[in-house]
Amino acid sequence: MLGIALVWYSLSKITLSTLIQYFKLADYKWIGIGIVFGILSHLSRAYRWLYMAEPLGYKPKLPNSIMAVYSAYLINFTIPRAGEIARATILSNYENIPFQKGFGTIVAERVADAIMLMLIVALAFFLEFEFIYNFFIDKFNIPTLIIGGIILLALGFGLLLFIKKSESAIAIKIKDFVSGLVEGAMSIFKMKRKWAFIFHTLFIWIMYVLMFYVTTFALPELQNISIQAVLIGFILASFSIAATNGGIGSFPEAVVIAFAIFGIAEEPSRAYGWIMWSSQTLTIIIIGGLSLIFLPIYNRKKATL
Repeated sequence: MLGIALVWYSLSKITLSTLIQYFKLADYKWIGIGIVFGILSHLSRAYRWLYMAEPLGYKPKLPNSIMAVYSAYLINFTIPRAGEIARATILSNYENIPFQKGFGTIVAERVADAIMLMLIVALAFFLEFEFIYNFFIDKFNIPTLIIGGIILLALGFGLLLFIKKSESAIAIKIKDFVSGLVEGAMSIFKMKRKWAFIFHTLFIWIMYVLMFYVTTFALPELQNISIQAVLIGFILASFSIAATNGGIGSFPEAVVIAFAIFGIAEEPSRAYGWIMWSSQTLTIIIIGGLSLIFLPIYNRKKATL
């Protein structure tokens, strides 16, 4: 519902005919390069995951990992974060990796990705310290946030203690599930090729930023955009994807908010947000849809060999 409301809001701020005109006049060479960078990041993510499965005693096939990644991205457009569950389920069905262990490796992946995003935030914070500091002071009640965080941590700690001491059937199932998650998450520390994992993690996020950056060249109004604006825009756009299913509606508005800080006009900023989101979303829909169709076909063929 939030995504639909944001789509309505965004399109109320720019006429459909104007948006279509931006799409027509855009330089699709740069949009295409952005799509290539996006595909490279997803392929690298699929390959990186093989390093995490190895310490658990599994050697999954790369095509299954690629199709699982794209299927997960597609499914995330239906229910937020359902893609991770679907990805672990796909790997369980076609690679016989226990769900909780597969999901644990995906959690570990997300931890590594969160670290990378925080490093990008730190870089942006360093470049634009004064603005970010004033933004948080103006927009948020810092003491309330701190107190709320402490309360949530206390409740979480109390729940963990209760589950740990309880011998009920539900608690035992939860402990077994968490144990599998931990084993999967800890695979990041047991893998033999840690440096290869780090390389792919850096590569994934460099591709993400380049994907965002080169697409700005598609619109003449954004061709002189600063790296600071790109980083702030990328960060807000990244968080917007978690706000709604795949960033629908929220992605263009996050871009508008970020670019407005640097005096970039609202109309081309919103148009860029829609172009960027649409091009990457269409790619995921096509490849993700083909992945869901081809997964059982590919594995049926393998099973008959």
